[in-house]
Amino acid sequence: MNILANDGISQSGIDALEANGFNVITTNVAQEQLIDYINDNDIVALLVRSATTARKDLIDACPNLKIIGRGGVGMDNIDVDYAREKGLHVINTPAASSASVAELVFAHLYGGVRFLHDSNRNMPLEGETNFKGLKKAYAKGVELRGKTLGVIGFGRIGQEAAKIDLGVGMNVIAADKFMDAATLNVALFNRQSIDVEIKTQSMENVLAEADFITLHVPAQKEYVIGEAEFNQMKDGAAIINAARGGVIDEVALLKALDSGKLAFAGLDTFESEPKPAIQVLMHPKVSLTPHIGAATGEAQDRIGVELADQIQSILG
Repeated sequence: MNILANDGISQSGIDALEANGFNVITTNVAQEQLIDYINDNDIVALLVRSATTARKDLIDACPNLKIIGRGGVGMDNIDVDYAREKGLHVINTPAASSASVAELVFAHLYGGVRFLHDSNRNMPLEGETNFKGLKKAYAKGVELRGKTLGVIGFGRIGQEAAKIDLGVGMNVIAADKFMDAATLNVALFNRQSIDVEIKTQSMENVLAEADFITLHVPAQKEYVIGEAEFNQMKDGAAIINAARGGVIDEVALLKALDSGKLAFAGLDTFESEPKPAIQVLMHPKVSLTPHIGAATGEAQDRIGVELADQIQSILG
């Protein structure tokens, strides 16, 4: 049986699928040619990440397709309900990339509090001629230790971020509409661990009390964070979005940055992908990455193996 990994799959995933008798095709087929390719090559499973979409037209036009798999968490590029109504299996890998996304959050946090995002832009331009001036400009960094991280959305990724937070010596508070509390098992060295219970709070309280906010919510029809929410945050706070584009009102974000309400923002996802607003890309207080939360070798290996296991259980 043929499987098309149109946005790629790790070698470990390929090996696991081939060991169970599947033929894995990693050709990247253009979206407008995808329906014909699936039908001409008798594809039974289509695996995508964020680049390829699987909408109603594709689902209707590919009667032999049995599985649509998303390497990652968010499935807003797939018409999930419609596919399932048509009898297709729609799968994803919610646990595989949690640690990688959480670590990227802290990359943005550490970079933001020490101005690395701006320094990396300006040192190549002015480092030779304005070294002392840049040193003075970046002299008011702050430590994360002892500060409070507010986690909005306390699922797998939010909990992984909280574990790092605790290891750094920060306080953690969380808001989640669907959870009252969670017990985090924080792994230490030498196979030791501790359990920490976190009780969730209202989002209003988290916004008001946190020094830094990190978002871990699915795609929404409305903004999760807009001007009203920014106004509730502490003066000089910061926000990180490694969740989904569109959960932050970017116009309101830039206004909060320009006014000094926020010290900085870290964005891995954007309202308009793959062409983010130039005002966001050029802002000196925004740390930027191009939607790479799950883009580590370890996460991709776990994603590939998890997809392979699910496909084998369905088709094997």
